[in-house]
Amino acid sequence: MTQATTGPDLGASATDPLNLIDVDHVRFYVANAKQAAYFYAHTFGFRIDQLADLTTGSRDEADYLLTQGNIRLMLTTPLHKSHPAAEEIKRFGDGVKDIAFTVFDAEKAYDKALRNGAEPVGTPRTISDERGTVTVASIKTYGRVVHTFVSRTGEYDLPKVKAGANFMPVFRKIDSPVNAHNAKNPCGLKYVDHCVGNVEEGKMNEWVEFYENVLGFKMFKHFDDKDISTEYSALMSKVMASGNNLIKMPINEPAEGKKKSQIQEYLEWHDMTPGCQHLAMRTDDELASVAELRRRGVDFLNLPDSYYDIVWDRVNSTLKSHGHDAVREDHDRIRDLGILVDADDEGYLLQLFTKPLQDRPTLFFEIICRRGSQSFGKGNFKALFEALELEQERRGNL
Repeated sequence: MTQATTGPDLGASATDPLNLIDVDHVRFYVANAKQAAYFYAHTFGFRIDQLADLTTGSRDEADYLLTQGNIRLMLTTPLHKSHPAAEEIKRFGDGVKDIAFTVFDAEKAYDKALRNGAEPVGTPRTISDERGTVTVASIKTYGRVVHTFVSRTGEYDLPKVKAGANFMPVFRKIDSPVNAHNAKNPCGLKYVDHCVGNVEEGKMNEWVEFYENVLGFKMFKHFDDKDISTEYSALMSKVMASGNNLIKMPINEPAEGKKKSQIQEYLEWHDMTPGCQHLAMRTDDELASVAELRRRGVDFLNLPDSYYDIVWDRVNSTLKSHGHDAVREDHDRIRDLGILVDADDEGYLLQLFTKPLQDRPTLFFEIICRRGSQSFGKGNFKALFEALELEQERRGNL
């Protein structure tokens, strides 16, 4: 999701209620937000920035806001059994609940989405104090996931939140020794590049139409089982992009194979319910970010050595044929760090995928750096899937 890093463009696009300015935040439902906050801070370099809990007047849930670059992760834990997160955590484990979008007017965005066929989840409500207002309204998307429209005024305006202002009323700033350590040892993650959803077999096109009809997204890329397959498993994927091309939402479904695909494994460990498979986070320096993340203990997928025996001829040949310079990063260092490389007509990219972030084989992160390429590593699909299948076999799920 190529997100805005400055204030919103107040031009003609502001007249469309569904003009999406930015990813406001990504909300995780987690069993213990206090402990999860330290995991993401220590392991991925996030700042533990703000808190809403019993001490700030939040009686139903505890929320920890983690920040890094233009990424805002909200970790939410229920404080009583009747909170909807309690049942979801029991069913699915920790995972993404809400991919929230900043808009100019949340109520108008919500009303237009409903007119376009969206199913409501949370009617518009405004939280306010003397410093400003935050209005939120939510619609359902695939499985457990929702999209919340967020509009802000006063001190809660998004550019001010990015500069360190409070996220919304009831939140207070907090600090932790881990924040000072992370400031001295940055991981370099800038913003969410894209967010991938896994849906049931045969349902991908239904959700493609949802994003087209309800939110005005367009098809950006399409990969079928010929593109994403190995001897054993396959999937199909369509990448949806917002009208301004800032926000990208790939949607995956399993395809028939000899054995179980990673999408089917995800669904089976997610109560056969669609959900967010991974968040891809952009960095400007893949080697530095991956090196620091590995130092912190991040578990990445392991690639076979044979991958690097053929990748450079393929990638540099593609770059040369389209008039681009060869990959400028140190090739030996890329191999040492286990990073994947791919190229297309616009340039190249570097990417690497973590193993699942919790014991259930569901949510994971991708670390990606783009040097012109706006694709998703099509040339790496086979190597990536073979690495994933090795992990599935270790888990007894292939």
